[in-house]
Order: sequence, then structure tokens, then C-alpha cells
Amino acid sequence: MIRLVIPLVLTAVAVFTIVDIVMIAQDRVKHLPKWAWVLLAIFTSVLGAILWWTIGRERRVRSGGSGGSFGPPQRARPVVGPEDDPSFIDNIEQRRRNREQEERIRDLERQLRDLDDEPKQPKPEKPEQ
Repeated sequence: MIRLVIPLVLTAVAVFTIVDIVMIAQDRVKHLPKWAWVLLAIFTSVLGAILWWTIGRERRVRSGGSGGSFGPPQRARPVVGPEDDPSFIDNIEQRRRNREQEERIRDLERQLRDLDDEPKQPKPEKPEQ
């Protein structure tokens, strides 16, 4: 069983390394051109994989601070308070207008209900002369 597992793991590492070399952006490859790294990974699979993963590629730091090399590059954004975000201000204004409109509608509905609830009084009759 172990005779089967070790070659499978080494083959998987070599294939994963070659795919990573081919897929990585050129500006993140260090020390050798991509084609040289591919040849190194093919002809010296274990040594090539170790060299590639340790010195051959540039690692990018994720925004969380942990070292990671996958995913799109993270650009540092300046810290902006919500009062500086125009969409936040627009959202606040829209919510305020909605509240005012709902309040006007409730007031008009109340007035209509009050008008409907008023008992109709008969008109006073004019005395005959």
C-alpha cells in the first residue's frame, strides 16, 4: 500500500507545481523564467517542487495579515468613515424621506378615518315664516 501512496503523492505534488507555474502571473515568478521553472519541475520533480514553492514564486500577503499566495492581489484601501461615503449619505437621506412620506400617509389616513367616523348631523331646518 505504501508503495502505491508515495508515488501518487509525489506525482500529485509535481502536477500541482507545474500547473501553478503555468498559471501564475509572470510578474510573480522569481529568479528564473517560467519555462525554466517548468523544465526544472518536470525533470527534478521533488527538488523542482521544493525550489518552486520556497524561492521561485513571490508570495502575496492577504489583507488579514496571514501569509497566503492564492486569490487576487489585495490593495490597501485608505480607511474612510461612513460620513465620507456618498452612497452612505444618500442612503440616510433616502431613509429619512421614506420615513417622512410614511408619516404623512399615516396622518392622511387618520384624517380620513376621522372624517368617516364623524356622525352625520341632519341639517337644521329653517323655521317657516
